[in-house]
Amino acid sequence: MSVFKIQGGQSLSGSVQVQGAKNSVLPILAATVLSTGVCVLHNCPRLTDVDHTLEILWHLGCKVKREGNTVTVDAAAPLNWDVPDPLMREMRSSVVFLGPILGRMGRAELSYPGGCELGPRPIDLHLSALRSLGAKIEERSGRLLCEGKLAGGDITLSLPSVGATENAMLAAVAAQGVTTITNAAREPEIVDLQNFLLTLGADVRGAGSSVIVIRGGKALHGGEYTLMADRIVAATYLSAVAAAGGEGQVTGIDWQHLSTVTAVLAEAGCRVESGERAITISAPAHLRAVRPIRTAPYPGFPTDAQAVVMAALCKAEGATVFAENIFDSRYRHVDELARMGADIRVEGKVAVVYGVDRLFGARVRATDLRGGAALAVAGLAAEGETVLSGLEHVFRGYSDLSGDLRALGAKIEQTEEIVNES
Repeated sequence: MSVFKIQGGQSLSGSVQVQGAKNSVLPILAATVLSTGVCVLHNCPRLTDVDHTLEILWHLGCKVKREGNTVTVDAAAPLNWDVPDPLMREMRSSVVFLGPILGRMGRAELSYPGGCELGPRPIDLHLSALRSLGAKIEERSGRLLCEGKLAGGDITLSLPSVGATENAMLAAVAAQGVTTITNAAREPEIVDLQNFLLTLGADVRGAGSSVIVIRGGKALHGGEYTLMADRIVAATYLSAVAAAGGEGQVTGIDWQHLSTVTAVLAEAGCRVESGERAITISAPAHLRAVRPIRTAPYPGFPTDAQAVVMAALCKAEGATVFAENIFDSRYRHVDELARMGADIRVEGKVAVVYGVDRLFGARVRATDLRGGAALAVAGLAAEGETVLSGLEHVFRGYSDLSGDLRALGAKIEQTEEIVNES
């Protein structure tokens, strides 16, 4: 069993290049299904979720090659139109294949997706969007059977869902005619997907706003594209420096994508300086509590950054209130932080963090991706050794969490522990 062993209680100093964005690479890889040429993607992080996505592409009949952080996908050959249940169960984002497979092949069969257990995350918005474009969808024995020739139409999302927006965009690119998506998600990763589709010859406009217009039906060629950096990984490393103290720099990142996170860290007492492609942070000896943090769709405070910022504020002077408005079960890391001496009280969607003087190293376990990163952040602020297990969750979104934290001056190593079955 792989674990991280973290020696905490020491300030950090260093610089780290931020990996490519997990929440960009998955829909962009799915989008390659729409192309009849060769797509070359740079800055693709080495994540287990990416590995599973590449397995889906292989199954569909694509030729896939990875060299370092560059992935090449050739989807010119005839494609299969189903995704087996074991591949779908590996990650939530696998549902994003529904739109492009249906658009390319005229039919698709998938099971319900898996992923981190963060509470109910129905895919009704995905299905409703595709039905607006003419798809006929039947749900049978846990499988989604979809078929139909897609045509442009008007899609109004009841919530600005990132996944539903992506699925709608990908299906609409293959549909004949004009599609308008209203109340679309505005996340930077949506803009990244649009820019990739433009590279392939699609006509997509408006990403980053609440209305996206797609003129579909164009044949897509291949192309070469470099993915954006991961803003949540950057938030993790900034939170690590804030928690442990010292100075650090994250590079390759657009600071505007992180303005709500850096504003919170600055309010907590950190000095944050943002440059064109880098953010530098200097943390004081003691952080202070901040005004209530409410997660919200972009450009609000990102739900994916809630856990790591909470970990950083466990030793802040005063009390900080978190309101989680996106997922129902996003405080699963709280009990593990309590093992380290944190004082956090949860009721429903609200968590109140009462700052403590000291955190202590402990054996803790990640139960989801961002919660695992939060426990690593807390381990850097704790006295003594923290042993973090459940790394299979962390590997879904961080290509080298331990190596990147070492670049910032942390004492952390990945090692193997023998599990006693008795």
